[in-house]
Amino acid sequence: MTLRELRYLIALADHGHFGRAAQACHVSQPTLSTQLRKLEEYLGATLFERTNKALHITAVGEQIIAKARRVLAEADSIVELARRKAGPLIGPLNLGVIPTLSPYLLPWLLPALKDAYLELKLIVHEDLTDHLLERLKAHRIDAAILALPIQEDELETLPLFDEPFRFACPPGHPLARAKAVKVSDLRKARLLLLTDGHCLRDQALAVCGFAEAPPEDEGTDFRATSLETIRQMVAAGMGCTLLPAMALASGQDQQLEIRPLADNASRRIGLVWRRTYPKTADLESLAKVIRGALPPTVQAACIVR
Repeated sequence: MTLRELRYLIALADHGHFGRAAQACHVSQPTLSTQLRKLEEYLGATLFERTNKALHITAVGEQIIAKARRVLAEADSIVELARRKAGPLIGPLNLGVIPTLSPYLLPWLLPALKDAYLELKLIVHEDLTDHLLERLKAHRIDAAILALPIQEDELETLPLFDEPFRFACPPGHPLARAKAVKVSDLRKARLLLLTDGHCLRDQALAVCGFAEAPPEDEGTDFRATSLETIRQMVAAGMGCTLLPAMALASGQDQQLEIRPLADNASRRIGLVWRRTYPKTADLESLAKVIRGALPPTVQAACIVR
């Protein structure tokens, strides 16, 4: 049994398809299939149930794959120890980012990282918070940039910045005349929200003081999967919304009226990783770059550790 075979095993588990797994491992499909067959023969266990239409992981396969992830994480940490003298943030770093942040964060973060760490190969995974946490705990990504708090004993968090919310409404809306919008005003407005699963949806409800979304008028329940869709719906006069400050920095909001909130409500963004992750110093270097290159619409978070 070799580390290469374990990498093939995890690739197949992650991709669920021999062709895509082989492509991810930069080998031919017959090579990957042969090596996995040898691994099953060596272990004396069937790891995958194969049919013409689907590939399913067996119960024992799930247990072996979980251990294989830990073995490879330890093996990678050995390599990292040997490379550490060369400096931080060298080689691949798999970073998760929530979709309400990545389109606005990456345009200014990537150039800053490129200037600071030329040999860093950043691999970005955009997904919902729950999915990124699953990937993180399964050793499929190294760290994630998420909205805090994250309450997981096995995870470490480092605050990065606080991002204010702004009220957005169509021109002519009664609240467009307000200098600042109060929470009581939000409760009266028709608030458009992202669909379930987006942490920003829960944060917007919390700002308004709602335990859950208020019922919509019959036939008018709109739930979008992106902030850009919400932006267009507001511009079309379908309602109002709360947008994070960085989402307003694109200069594309001439069709919207943007107002601050009276209580300066914001969300805190932080870096999250496994406590057992061997390259904590690298992530602290990453955090330092982020905090040093923040746009004026957000403010560096105070760190209490």
